[in-house]
Amino acid sequence: MTTPRQDKTPWWSQGKTPDYRFSLANERTFLAWIRTALAFLAGAVGIDQFTVHIDPLVRQGLALLLVVCAAWLGGLAYRRWVSNEKAMRQESDMPYTPMLLIVTLFITLIAIALAAMILFG
Repeated sequence: MTTPRQDKTPWWSQGKTPDYRFSLANERTFLAWIRTALAFLAGAVGIDQFTVHIDPLVRQGLALLLVVCAAWLGGLAYRRWVSNEKAMRQESDMPYTPMLLIVTLFITLIAIALAAMILFG
C-alpha cells in the first residue's frame, strides 16, 4: 500500500493572502508578546543582580522561573502568530487559546512572590 501524497506547499504559500492590515496587526501582537518575554528577562536579571540581601536559593529560583517563562513566551508568541496567520489564509475562525489566562495567572503569582520578598525578605 502507498500512503497518500501530502501537499509539500509551505503554509505561508497556501490559501489566500490576507489583507496586509490584518497581517501587520498579527505581527504587532507577536511583537507585544516578545516585549513581554524581554520584560521577564529584564526582571530576572534585576532580581538576580539587585536583591543580594534575599536568600540565594529564593532569588535564583525566582530569576530562573522568569527566564524559563520568557523562553516559553517567545515560543508561544511564534506559535500563536503562525496559527493566526494560517487561519487568516484559510479564511477560518481564529483559534482560541487558554494561554492568556495562564500568563495572567503566572504574572499574578510572580507579583505575589515579589511582594512577599519585599515584605519578608
